Amino acid sequence: MILANKITELRKKAGWSQEELADQLGVSRQAVSKWEGAQSVPDLDRVIAMSRVFGVSTDYLLKDELEGENPAPADLDGEEHTLRRVTMEEASEYLSHVREHAKPVALAVSTCILSPIPLMMLSALADMNRLSETAAAVTGIVLLLVAVAIAVVVFIRYGMKNEPYEYLEKEPIDTAYGVSGMVSEMKKEHRSKYTRSIIAGVVLCVLSPVPLLCTTLMTDIAIFVIASVCALLAIVAVAAYLFVSEGMVEGSFHRLLEEGDYTRTQKAVNRSPWLGVYWCVVTAIYLGWSFYTGDWHRTWMIWPVAGLLFAALAAALNARKK
Repeated sequence: MILANKITELRKKAGWSQEELADQLGVSRQAVSKWEGAQSVPDLDRVIAMSRVFGVSTDYLLKDELEGENPAPADLDGEEHTLRRVTMEEASEYLSHVREHAKPVALAVSTCILSPIPLMMLSALADMNRLSETAAAVTGIVLLLVAVAIAVVVFIRYGMKNEPYEYLEKEPIDTAYGVSGMVSEMKKEHRSKYTRSIIAGVVLCVLSPVPLLCTTLMTDIAIFVIASVCALLAIVAVAAYLFVSEGMVEGSFHRLLEEGDYTRTQKAVNRSPWLGVYWCVVTAIYLGWSFYTGDWHRTWMIWPVAGLLFAALAAALNARKK
């Protein structure tokens, strides 16, 4: 095993990201990425530092024929396990799979956000006696359910096709020679696009209440207020599309590099069933409250509140697991 593979394997067994290892060695993340991609070789001082932080000898790091000093990794429960190896072909297939489905999934998310708009507009027309209340309610609910059903089909199809790659989110992995370097380069190329999308999405979310605020200040006519709420949802839907489409691609790099939300420690937290149950409960509350009250222009507030609570729940689970 060559030095590049040993650095990658030891780092992942320690549960560190490239940034965390770089901090301990006093170098940049790019330097660690190049070492793991066999694009450069660390100097002797860095090799000695790595032998200290990894708890191995310099002979083990420098001599390709030595492979017996590297112990099997332990999971957070203390049990030893064998790392699942990801080949170059598997990594390429996974990255292509995510890129292929990122935009359809993002569009499905946006469709769910936009789904209440027909019901809200039809209800406004019914209030103006342009349409019967029964026809407006039935038509609006049918359109909402159709939109949600289409989105659910997209989610289910993606979930089924993603099953062979679910281990990347739950299990520690070991990448074949050259995989880390390839993924790091692709991540670097994608970074500027991802950054622009996140900034644009955040700006849109911040500006999304503007139509509603302006309308509220100028008039209290129901049709205009509802139209402004629809505009708010449309802006949020565009922001969600940017977040999801580029976030899925960025997340695929993190999974293969075991960085960000997919370090060894975080994977143990992600295996918790409570996170999935949480979003099911939130969705049930949202639909139940919305259908019971008919106040779709108010019930959307559940989602930003749920997002903040989700972050707190995830942080609490992470702290408890550590």
